[in-house]
Amino acid sequence: MITTTLNLYKNAYSGLTRRMWLLAIVMLINRSGTMVLPFMTLYCNHRGYTETQGGLAVAIYGIGSLFGAFMGGRLSDKIGFYTMQFVALFGGGIMFIILGQMDSYVTICICIFFASLINEAFRPANSSAVAHYSTPQNRTQSFSLVRLAINLGWGVGSAAAGMLASISYHLLFWVDGCTNILAGIVLLLILPKVTIAQQHAGGTGKSVKSDGPLNDKTFITFTCFMLLFAFCFFQLFTTVPLFFKEGFKLKESQIGLIMSLNGILIAVFEMVVVFKLEGKAHYLRLMSLGTVLLSISYCMLNLPVANTFLLALVVIIMVTIAEITGMPFMNSYYIGRSNAGNRGQYAAIYTMAWSAAQVTGSLSGTQIARAVGYSYLWWTLGAICLVAAAGFNYLQSRDKK
Repeated sequence: MITTTLNLYKNAYSGLTRRMWLLAIVMLINRSGTMVLPFMTLYCNHRGYTETQGGLAVAIYGIGSLFGAFMGGRLSDKIGFYTMQFVALFGGGIMFIILGQMDSYVTICICIFFASLINEAFRPANSSAVAHYSTPQNRTQSFSLVRLAINLGWGVGSAAAGMLASISYHLLFWVDGCTNILAGIVLLLILPKVTIAQQHAGGTGKSVKSDGPLNDKTFITFTCFMLLFAFCFFQLFTTVPLFFKEGFKLKESQIGLIMSLNGILIAVFEMVVVFKLEGKAHYLRLMSLGTVLLSISYCMLNLPVANTFLLALVVIIMVTIAEITGMPFMNSYYIGRSNAGNRGQYAAIYTMAWSAAQVTGSLSGTQIARAVGYSYLWWTLGAICLVAAAGFNYLQSRDKK
C-alpha cells in the first residue's frame, strides 16, 4: 500500500521538464514575498483611513491588474514571455518599495495602480512560459506545479507578513518588493533566455480558426462561464470567513485553521489528482463537475446544524475538491485553443476575467449579504454555479477534444 502510494506520487511529479521546475522555483520565491495585497486594508486602517478607503485601495489594485494583464499578454507576444516576466518582476518590485514610501492617500492609490499594472503583467507572460516549457500531455501537471508553488509561497508569505506587520508595516513593502526583484534576477540566472523567434517556433497547440481570442467565439463563451465560476469562488476569501465569524460564531483561530486546510490539501493532493484525471474525461466535463461541487458547498452553509465548526470544515474540504477538480484544467483548455503567436493574448483575456471576478466578487458578495442576508447569498451563489456548470456542459457538447 505504501509502495503504491509512493509510486503514485512519483509518477505524478515525473515527466515535467527541468525548465518547468526552475520556473516553479521562481514562482515560489515571488509568492513567498506576497505581503502587500493581503494586508492593504489593514495598512490603510493603520494609517488612519476608513474601511471604505481601504476597500477602494484594493479595488484600485484590481483595476490596475486588469490593465496589467492586457498589457502583459500583448507584450509577451511582441517582445517575448521571458523578457516580459523579468520586466514585470523587477519593475513591480521597485513599485512596491516606492509604494511603501508614500504618505498621502492619493499618492498611495496612484502607486497601487501602477504597482498592480506592472506586477500583474507577469501572469499572462507566465502562462505563456508554462505552455512553452510543457507538452500537451503534461501541460495540466505543469500548471498544477505552478499552482503548488503559488500556494506554498502564499502560505509562507502570509505567515511572515503577520509577524513583520507587528513590527512595522513598512517592512511588508520592502520584503514584497525585494522578493519580486530577487525572483526576476533568479529567472535570468537559472532559466536560459527564450527569444521571440524561439517562442513563436516552439510549442504546439490546437490552433483555432481565428486571428486571435476575440474572434474565437468558443473561447469568449468559455470565459463568460469561467467568470461566473470565479465570481463565486472568490467568496471563499471574502464572505466565507466573515460568515464563519458572524454566522457560525467561530473564533479567529478556528477560522484560520479551517481556511489553511485549503492550501494544505491542494499542496498534498492536487498533483496526484490531476495525474489520475488527465485524459480520463473532457476538460469541460471536469470543470462542470468541479463547479457543481462548488454549488453544493455553498448550499451546505445553509444547513441547520449544531456543530458549526465541523460543517465549516466539511465545506472547505468540498470547496477544495471542487477547486482541484476544475481549475487546473481551465488553464489547459484555453491554452490548447491558442498557438505560439497569440498565446499571450489568450492568457491576457483569461487573466483579466479572473481579475474582474476578484474585484466584483469581493465588492458585491458582502453587499448582498448585508442587504438580504447570508442565506440568500449562498443560494444565489449555488444557482450561479449551476448556470456555469450547464454552460461548460454545453460547450463540451460542441467542442469535442
